[in-house]
Amino acid sequence: MEDLIARLADPATTIAVVGATDAPGKFGGRIYRDLKAKGFRVFAVNPGRDAVDGDRCYGSLAALPEAPTIVDIVVPPAAALGVLNECAALGLERVWLQPGSESAEVLALAAAHGLAFVAGDCIMVRARPLPSVRHA
Repeated sequence: MEDLIARLADPATTIAVVGATDAPGKFGGRIYRDLKAKGFRVFAVNPGRDAVDGDRCYGSLAALPEAPTIVDIVVPPAAALGVLNECAALGLERVWLQPGSESAEVLALAAAHGLAFVAGDCIMVRARPLPSVRHA
């Protein structure tokens, strides 16, 4: 957990938000926009969308142009299981399970894959604006 939280202070950190959306009130969109506003390079991942917040949206983690530092999962537990399997297959080792995405089965699978993960904590709370981002 400490490794993932420490990486949120690194300007080189990239974050894939699985479940990113433009739908008002959905956490996938709120998290995507929050991390972007804080200066992170963020990739939207959602097979049902072409764009999020005016940015290209990717249908899967495998379609990303580069491997993200952290995969932030903002989908229900049933879908999170597939995301974890994709992370393991792609060698993506750092996963943030947003509240609502975790279950006993999800946590067990993340551990079985040997993934470093955070669960039960919101990335928006832990991530602070990067030093390169100026706020008025």
